[in-house]
Amino acid sequence: MLPEFELSCSKFEQYGLTLDRATYNKLDNYAQYLVSYNENVNLTAITQPDEILIKHFIDSILLCKYANIPQNASIIDVGTGAGFPSVPLKLYRPDINITLLDSLNKRIVFLQNLCDLLEINAEFIHGRAEDYGKKTEYREKFDVSCARAVANMSLLSELCLPFVKVGGQFLSMKGPSEDISAGMNAVKLLGGELKDDIAYGLEADERRIIIIDKISQTSPKYPRNSSQIKKKLL
Repeated sequence: MLPEFELSCSKFEQYGLTLDRATYNKLDNYAQYLVSYNENVNLTAITQPDEILIKHFIDSILLCKYANIPQNASIIDVGTGAGFPSVPLKLYRPDINITLLDSLNKRIVFLQNLCDLLEINAEFIHGRAEDYGKKTEYREKFDVSCARAVANMSLLSELCLPFVKVGGQFLSMKGPSEDISAGMNAVKLLGGELKDDIAYGLEADERRIIIIDKISQTSPKYPRNSSQIKKKLL
């Protein structure tokens, strides 16, 4: 399914990453299962082998190049969809511990089957971030929360920062055009502080990773419920 091993290795090397045969085999199984499952359940519009390699796998794994993710970090992937970025990260960095949160059960079923196939451990949450961000067992329990989503920075911050312990980070993977300055008020209200805004190229596309440090606890009034969030952003 993926381009042959040598070609995939060369693509990884273009981005300062290395790829061993065992990780390649698991990524290849991931790609095959994703495309097969996608015929019945819409998970991704990207189904060509070279595009899966670059736009899904390498893009996800670049998170650990540009952000300093500590050894054995606990990561919650908010709105994970088909498992990006956290499942490729787990394959590349087996030391990390991942929790996959999505509001659609059909995606959670896919992810459970996928992780069984890939023989990796993960925790799965079928639910909404604004609900689980209030639960004691998840609130401020993670070293890292991440999201690869089109939602604006204010919304993502309210959904993701409550999961992060003080001293941890929220990592937002975004396209090049959004003005994130409008979301910085929300970041501050939620106990965060902008650390970095990193731009990088991905073939002909441009990408960004926004790194938010969690410097103080999030007020108990956040996250608000979904109707309040929809009515007015922070």
